[in-house]
Amino acid sequence: MPNVAVAVARIPRWVENFAARHGEARLVVDSGVLRGSAADGSSFTARLPFEQTYAGAADLESFVAAAAPTAQWGILLVRKGGFAIARMRGPEIAEHKIGRRHVQGKTKAGGWSQQRFARRRANQAGAAYEAAADHAARILDGLRGPLITGGDHGGVDDVLTDRRLQSLQVTGPWLAVQDPNRAVLDQAIEDAQKVQIEVFNADS
Repeated sequence: MPNVAVAVARIPRWVENFAARHGEARLVVDSGVLRGSAADGSSFTARLPFEQTYAGAADLESFVAAAAPTAQWGILLVRKGGFAIARMRGPEIAEHKIGRRHVQGKTKAGGWSQQRFARRRANQAGAAYEAAADHAARILDGLRGPLITGGDHGGVDDVLTDRRLQSLQVTGPWLAVQDPNRAVLDQAIEDAQKVQIEVFNADS
């Protein structure tokens, strides 16, 4: 029962490949997703990006049109010492910020030294999260679309506790990313816009 993430532009080709393996798929709309069922018993479900509900026609052209990115959305990636934030206008970046703050790595020291080190590291991480929250509050101010998050769950949760960010609408998918830089941000933006497809192979 594999799950795959497919770029919107590749959806028609993906369905063609599915049909080549299993036979032409009959498409229906069910419970907010597009379902395809082949003659051999295999099937797939395709979910729109940003956890949107699909209620359009049961054809690929309509589904692909509905999968286009919303007019406004945002992305917030946080790991200890690093963050990347972007405000999106459709598929384009309207504004973004990538930042780093020094956070010490782990130590093998024990006793009081380890406790002092842990407090210092926690303070450094806290300062990094505050910096990320400040930039997020500025860049994402008034955002009316979905916010995609990723990186470190604890770090993202810490940033989102800022009262200035309480109105943001966090949706999936969660993005597991490395320390944020521009390349990581660009890939995360691409991944956030992909259609999530679950495949059920009759012979598995």
